[in-house]
Amino acid sequence: MSSSLALMIACGALFVIAATGGEGSPAPTRGVASPAQAHNDYILKCQGCHRPDGSGDAASNPPLIGQVARFLAAPGGRDYLGRVPGVATTDLDDKRLADLLNWTLYRFDRAHVPANFKPYDAAEIGRLRKAPLRADASKTRADLMARLPGEKR
Repeated sequence: MSSSLALMIACGALFVIAATGGEGSPAPTRGVASPAQAHNDYILKCQGCHRPDGSGDAASNPPLIGQVARFLAAPGGRDYLGRVPGVATTDLDDKRLADLLNWTLYRFDRAHVPANFKPYDAAEIGRLRKAPLRADASKTRADLMARLPGEKR
């Protein structure tokens, strides 16, 4: 096998691992036209704060992993996800941002994505980002977390 062919095979394997989180064949990601583009957008727009693995930090960038899709179960949580400052104010167009948000939900918290989840679309994102959360984002997040099913009140 030539070295260039071996390099192409290795690059292809790395792409599959990156696109699937190392889990083999990609699981369906509804509402994402291009998972590879959404992953690249995450790298460029999100991972600086939320880290490559979605773990965030305890100070100002909440974890995505195992958490982000839980907001879909709280009243107002769906809107919150489209209005948080890092989402609402990014320079992506509404379609790419909808894809990125849908990808993020599946990539970092697939277990909490409801079976009847309706993916975000460009029109919804366009509406939500017209009213971005600013100083009240942390308080809104805390209020929503307190209303999640199974949380102590």
